[in-house]
Amino acid sequence: MAETHPRTDDDRRAKLERLRSDGVEPFPHSFPGATAVAEVHAAHGDLEAGQETDRSYRVAGRIAARRGHGRAAFIDLVDRSGRLQLHARADVLGEESFDRLVSLDLGDLIGVEGTAFKSRRGELSLQLTAWTLLAKSLRAPPEKFHGLEDVETRYRHRELDLIANDDVRELFIMRSRVISAIRRFLDERGFLEVETPVLQPLYGGALSRPFTTHHNALDRDLYLRIATELYLKRLVVGGLERVYELGKDFRNEGISHKHNPEFTMLEWYEAYADYEDGARLLEALVSHVAAEAGYSEPERFAPPWRRVTLREAIEAETGIDILAARGDASALAAAAHDRGIELDRGETWPKMVDSLLSKHIEPTLEQPTFVLDYPVELSPFAKEHRSAPGLVERWECFASGIEIANAFSELNDPDEQRARFEEQRRQTAAGDDETQPYDEDFVRALEHGMPPTSGVGLGIDRLVMVLTGRTSIREVVLFPAMRT
Repeated sequence: MAETHPRTDDDRRAKLERLRSDGVEPFPHSFPGATAVAEVHAAHGDLEAGQETDRSYRVAGRIAARRGHGRAAFIDLVDRSGRLQLHARADVLGEESFDRLVSLDLGDLIGVEGTAFKSRRGELSLQLTAWTLLAKSLRAPPEKFHGLEDVETRYRHRELDLIANDDVRELFIMRSRVISAIRRFLDERGFLEVETPVLQPLYGGALSRPFTTHHNALDRDLYLRIATELYLKRLVVGGLERVYELGKDFRNEGISHKHNPEFTMLEWYEAYADYEDGARLLEALVSHVAAEAGYSEPERFAPPWRRVTLREAIEAETGIDILAARGDASALAAAAHDRGIELDRGETWPKMVDSLLSKHIEPTLEQPTFVLDYPVELSPFAKEHRSAPGLVERWECFASGIEIANAFSELNDPDEQRARFEEQRRQTAAGDDETQPYDEDFVRALEHGMPPTSGVGLGIDRLVMVLTGRTSIREVVLFPAMRT
């Protein structure tokens, strides 16, 4: 017969049953009126050691530590905002209530009432006058309550990581602040937040493989979106001149330190603007968000950021002039070989250029840098460069050795867009499985007229990586994709 409660702590379960037999509800419905621990600290920062107050608070959280001294005990309580010492005395709480409190386990959740004072050692505390059990923990917290370190456990059971590691909790609080600050920044500049389909009849807006699913009632295959781009630009056609969407995209590609198949992306589109306007807006946004979210070195993102063309960047680092072998994969592979760089000779010319960028340039770009002016073959939605034939007005932005953003002066000529789609079809026939499928609905929308438009995509997960100094995307995603 299978265990009824696999791997729960037998002693904790026995305590649960004793609480119930004593008439104590171990899982009550609510604890109204709780004050955040950080607010208690903020209200009494000027208290002297040993000083008492008559200010009473209700706080709630998890028991993180306990120290006993006869008929008195000190308990550390932790909530989302911080840690607070509780002082419990039998002569104040009553013998039965005190004994029940000190018999609780680490990890149990309690709500308490008490008055604020500073201990003789100078630690802000609450002198408890009442307490109640809010949830009995049936599993022990991580063995090292102050430092869960096993990476597999941390990612698979993020709740334990958050319980055990204060810095992880702070990271995800900061991530939330980043997202809130982004929304405020764009809203204040007249952008409208919109929602476009996650399930799409045709994926588009990026060069990637999609996840495919089947809708039973419609009896048709649908795709999880790889980008929001094409729908957002249709809204610009419709007259919503400044729009943004902040949400999930999905790409059926490899997992790495900078790739998760499900990720959070911000895309915004601004009519009557170009890629230079988009670059200036990104500089202002990231600089603002870094300061709002509490980044330790906000001056790092002070505008203007470094700008270099793609051709210049690759030639400076590798000695290869990518445009000298324009469109000729064999010639580009040979030029790379002459400089000790081996490219996959089975790849197309655009793939080889992208490989040179990602492997030899991207890791060197620590400070915020715009890499501008890409070959048209790499950018099926970008507008032709106004002064450099064969290039498009596109930039990618890098920081801390990873790409964080991508932008175009958006292509708005429907006939040129149709020709670009046809070229993508030819690349697919040549063996490239990460091309843009032909989207006739999008071309028809462009035929109604889209104004000159700047479009920017900013990876939220990667921005948080940069702002928190993390080197793996799994560190900044609450529940990353994992192997079975």
